[in-house]
Amino acid sequence: MAEMQDLYQEIILEHHKRPRNQRAITNATHRAKGYNPLCGDEVEVYLYVDNGLVADVSFQGQGCAICMASASILTDQLRGCHLEQIADKCRHVFESFEEDSGLVATGSDPGKEMQALIAVKRFPARIRCAILPWKALQGSVSGQKAVSSE
Repeated sequence: MAEMQDLYQEIILEHHKRPRNQRAITNATHRAKGYNPLCGDEVEVYLYVDNGLVADVSFQGQGCAICMASASILTDQLRGCHLEQIADKCRHVFESFEEDSGLVATGSDPGKEMQALIAVKRFPARIRCAILPWKALQGSVSGQKAVSSE
Protein backbone atom coordinates (compact mmCIF):
# COMPACT_ATOMS: atom_id res chain seq x y z
CA MET A 1 0.00 0.00 0.00
CA ALA A 2 2.83 2.42 0.82
CA GLU A 3 4.36 1.74 -2.62
CA MET A 4 1.11 2.79 -4.33
CA GLN A 5 0.92 5.96 -2.22
CA ASP A 6 4.50 6.81 -3.18
CA LEU A 7 3.71 6.18 -6.85
CA TYR A 8 0.65 8.43 -6.70
CA GLN A 9 2.61 11.17 -4.97
CA GLU A 10 5.35 10.87 -7.62
CA ILE A 11 2.81 11.26 -10.43
CA ILE A 12 1.25 14.36 -8.84
CA LEU A 13 4.68 15.93 -8.29
CA GLU A 14 5.77 15.09 -11.84
CA HIS A 15 2.69 16.79 -13.33
CA HIS A 16 3.26 19.79 -11.05
CA LYS A 17 6.94 20.15 -11.95
CA ARG A 18 6.45 19.46 -15.67
CA PRO A 19 2.85 20.32 -16.49
CA ARG A 20 1.52 19.21 -19.84
CA ASN A 21 -0.19 21.72 -22.12
CA GLN A 22 0.30 24.76 -19.88
CA ARG A 23 -0.39 27.55 -22.36
CA ALA A 24 -3.24 29.58 -23.77
CA ILE A 25 -5.05 28.53 -26.93
CA THR A 26 -5.62 31.79 -28.79
CA ASN A 27 -8.41 30.39 -30.98
CA ALA A 28 -10.15 28.43 -28.20
CA THR A 29 -13.78 27.60 -28.87
CA HIS A 30 -14.46 27.04 -25.16
CA ARG A 31 -12.80 28.46 -22.07
CA ALA A 32 -13.55 29.17 -18.43
CA LYS A 33 -11.71 30.31 -15.33
CA GLY A 34 -11.87 28.55 -12.00
CA TYR A 35 -11.06 30.05 -8.62
CA ASN A 36 -10.71 28.49 -5.20
CA PRO A 37 -11.14 31.30 -2.65
CA LEU A 38 -9.99 29.08 0.23
CA CYS A 39 -6.46 28.60 -1.00
CA GLY A 40 -6.10 31.00 -3.93
CA ASP A 41 -5.88 28.45 -6.77
CA GLU A 42 -6.69 29.99 -10.16
CA VAL A 43 -6.91 28.03 -13.38
CA GLU A 44 -8.24 28.73 -16.86
CA VAL A 45 -9.07 25.80 -19.13
CA TYR A 46 -9.05 26.19 -22.92
CA LEU A 47 -10.57 23.86 -25.52
CA TYR A 48 -10.41 23.97 -29.26
CA VAL A 49 -13.20 21.78 -30.61
CA ASP A 50 -13.30 20.84 -34.29
CA ASN A 51 -16.16 18.79 -35.73
CA GLY A 52 -17.28 17.80 -32.23
CA LEU A 53 -13.84 16.51 -31.16
CA VAL A 54 -11.42 18.13 -28.74
CA ALA A 55 -8.54 18.91 -31.09
CA ASP A 56 -6.54 20.85 -28.49
CA VAL A 57 -6.81 21.40 -24.75
CA SER A 58 -4.67 23.44 -22.40
CA PHE A 59 -4.64 25.42 -19.18
CA GLN A 60 -2.99 28.37 -17.51
CA GLY A 61 -2.97 29.31 -13.90
CA GLN A 62 -1.29 29.31 -10.57
CA GLY A 63 -1.90 27.36 -7.45
CA CYS A 64 -0.90 24.42 -5.35
CA ALA A 65 0.76 21.30 -6.71
CA ILE A 66 -2.50 19.33 -6.64
CA CYS A 67 -4.48 21.90 -8.62
CA MET A 68 -1.78 22.32 -11.26
CA ALA A 69 -1.24 18.55 -11.52
CA SER A 70 -4.98 18.03 -11.88
CA ALA A 71 -5.12 20.55 -14.73
CA SER A 72 -2.18 18.84 -16.43
CA ILE A 73 -3.80 15.41 -16.05
CA LEU A 74 -7.08 16.82 -17.39
CA THR A 75 -5.38 17.91 -20.60
CA ASP A 76 -3.91 14.45 -21.11
CA GLN A 77 -7.34 12.86 -20.65
CA LEU A 78 -9.31 14.98 -23.12
CA ARG A 79 -7.50 15.30 -26.43
CA GLY A 80 -9.52 13.44 -29.08
CA CYS A 81 -12.56 13.19 -26.83
CA HIS A 82 -16.04 13.99 -28.15
CA LEU A 83 -17.44 17.22 -26.75
CA GLU A 84 -20.57 15.33 -25.65
CA GLN A 85 -18.43 13.05 -23.45
CA ILE A 86 -17.00 15.86 -21.33
CA ALA A 87 -20.01 16.24 -19.02
CA ASP A 88 -19.84 12.50 -18.25
CA LYS A 89 -16.09 12.63 -17.66
CA CYS A 90 -16.51 15.53 -15.23
CA ARG A 91 -19.34 13.76 -13.42
CA HIS A 92 -17.19 10.62 -13.08
CA VAL A 93 -14.33 12.63 -11.60
CA PHE A 94 -16.63 14.41 -9.14
CA GLU A 95 -18.23 11.10 -8.10
CA SER A 96 -14.78 9.58 -7.61
CA PHE A 97 -14.09 12.10 -4.87
CA GLU A 98 -17.20 11.23 -2.89
CA GLU A 99 -16.42 9.72 0.49
CA ASP A 100 -17.28 6.05 -0.07
CA SER A 101 -16.70 5.79 -3.79
CA GLY A 102 -13.88 3.91 -5.40
CA LEU A 103 -12.17 5.07 -8.54
CA VAL A 104 -14.73 5.79 -11.21
CA ALA A 105 -13.20 5.34 -14.61
CA THR A 106 -13.27 8.22 -17.09
CA GLY A 107 -12.93 5.70 -19.86
CA SER A 108 -12.18 2.03 -20.20
CA ASP A 109 -8.84 2.42 -18.40
CA PRO A 110 -8.49 5.43 -16.12
CA GLY A 111 -4.73 5.13 -16.06
CA LYS A 112 -2.25 5.79 -13.29
CA GLU A 113 -2.57 9.56 -13.61
CA MET A 114 -6.29 9.52 -12.83
CA GLN A 115 -5.74 7.01 -10.03
CA ALA A 116 -3.11 9.35 -8.56
CA LEU A 117 -5.49 12.28 -8.78
CA ILE A 118 -8.35 10.40 -7.12
CA ALA A 119 -5.95 9.29 -4.35
CA VAL A 120 -6.04 12.92 -3.21
CA LYS A 121 -9.41 12.18 -1.62
CA ARG A 122 -7.45 10.81 1.34
CA PHE A 123 -6.91 14.50 2.14
CA PRO A 124 -10.43 16.00 2.22
CA ALA A 125 -9.16 19.58 2.54
CA ARG A 126 -7.40 19.20 -0.84
CA ILE A 127 -10.30 17.82 -2.85
CA ARG A 128 -11.39 21.31 -3.93
CA CYS A 129 -7.90 21.86 -5.32
CA ALA A 130 -8.09 18.65 -7.35
CA ILE A 131 -11.54 19.26 -8.83
CA LEU A 132 -11.17 22.96 -9.65
CA PRO A 133 -9.78 22.39 -13.19
CA TRP A 134 -12.58 19.90 -13.85
CA LYS A 135 -15.17 22.46 -12.68
CA ALA A 136 -13.62 25.00 -15.04
CA LEU A 137 -13.76 22.43 -17.84
CA GLN A 138 -17.42 21.74 -17.07
CA GLY A 139 -18.10 25.48 -17.03
CA SER A 140 -16.39 26.01 -20.38
CA VAL A 141 -18.59 23.44 -22.06
CA SER A 142 -21.78 24.78 -20.47
CA GLY A 143 -20.98 28.37 -21.45
CA GLN A 144 -19.93 29.69 -18.04
CA LYS A 145 -16.96 32.04 -18.08
CA ALA A 146 -16.03 31.61 -14.41
CA VAL A 147 -16.62 28.99 -11.72
CA SER A 148 -15.73 28.60 -8.06
CA SER A 149 -14.65 25.51 -6.18
CA GLU A 150 -17.42 26.02 -3.64
